[in-house]
Amino acid sequence: MTYPLRRAGLLLAAAGAALSLSLGGCSSAPENPVERLPVLGFKSAEPTSAADTLPDPIPAFRLTNQDRQVITNQTFAGKVYVTDFFFATCPSICPKMQSELLRVYKAFEPNPNVLFLSHTIDPAHDSIPVLRDYAERLGINDASRWHFATAPRDSIFALAKAYMTGAQVDATVPGGYAHSGTFALVDSRRRVRGVYDGMVAAQVDQLIKDIPVLLKEEAEAPQPVAAK
Repeated sequence: MTYPLRRAGLLLAAAGAALSLSLGGCSSAPENPVERLPVLGFKSAEPTSAADTLPDPIPAFRLTNQDRQVITNQTFAGKVYVTDFFFATCPSICPKMQSELLRVYKAFEPNPNVLFLSHTIDPAHDSIPVLRDYAERLGINDASRWHFATAPRDSIFALAKAYMTGAQVDATVPGGYAHSGTFALVDSRRRVRGVYDGMVAAQVDQLIKDIPVLLKEEAEAPQPVAAK
């Protein structure tokens, strides 16, 4: 199977899962619907109640970014973020992907509530200095806004599945890794709210449109009552 076909298979798997979840529970639309993005993902356990229907949140993670800072789920607390998977020596889709993601970053650069997280799928090569150089060549000098992160490969591959994308070792494709090139939009509760093909400008345009929708939802969400 050629690399484009492998990538297409990974992308279709992610898109199929997203579509099936977003179509689930269709009902008559209200007269004045509130614009909200679907909650996407996978549920690993049987529901514990009738209300327990949402997919699992992104699992806990511990990564290291280009400034050698440890980043965890808590790094993104109270923020929305966009994530992808890449590797620095990728000869095929990564340059286009990162160019498109840079376009999204530029659109929201003034907004501190929108962060970005790019995971390397080749941690053996993509050391901290390599990640820092990669970020700087993209023009990203503030690691607190766009993290280029590394972790053991198995951990990264497991996270890719949680973000509804695909990444795997494949010696038959250029660069030795096959991955789908999707971007995931994640809310402050660690839930995937959109999956977009980073190689398709129209889908990246949709991501740019969806981020304000999610930010509005976040701003209008009830705040927890402080304990007395």
